[in-house]
Amino acid sequence: MSVKKILDILEQEYHDTESALHFASVFQLLIAVILSAQTNDNQVNKITAPLFAEYPDCLSLSKLSAAELEQKIKTCGLYKNKAQNIAACCKMLLDEYNGEVPRDREALMKLPGVGRKTANVVLSVGFGEPALAVDTHVFRVSNRLGLANGKTPDSVEQQLCSVIPRAKWAQAHHWLIWHGRRVCNAQKPKCSECKLAALCPSVVE
Repeated sequence: MSVKKILDILEQEYHDTESALHFASVFQLLIAVILSAQTNDNQVNKITAPLFAEYPDCLSLSKLSAAELEQKIKTCGLYKNKAQNIAACCKMLLDEYNGEVPRDREALMKLPGVGRKTANVVLSVGFGEPALAVDTHVFRVSNRLGLANGKTPDSVEQQLCSVIPRAKWAQAHHWLIWHGRRVCNAQKPKCSECKLAALCPSVVE
């Protein structure tokens, strides 16, 4: 298997892709990614459009209590936990970072509701830093293609970062996500339509 060939095809197919989440600032990206856990991006965008129109930054959003936030995001999965986390996250950002999102993985991961995946998305998409976030699509597609062989997102991230050039980590995140959405679906992968079928060890006939 040629990792370079797989990456070249993915880049050719998805070179113009970017995050499906809608946001106008790094803070809005952070909130959108927190909301996206176990919720698809289209649903998150439906929630954040009116939310960000009325509360566009950390200071304004911090004025909502967790209970008030629940009402704004209740069509989102795990909305009660997310409301608590977002309220606490806004408070911490105001108290420790003057309402700005820190450009540091360790600092990001100390924020309520922010794990490694969310931190990596904020770093790569928001700040243009080399980081490779592993969500469910990236995890599934990487293992199927043989780019990684891991049982946890962290192990898959480590393996991907070892085989993908550092300069392309952020882009590869999007290539793998969109391949998972458009072709390499969880239940019924479209192997007959896949440009990577000849290189893939997991092709379903």
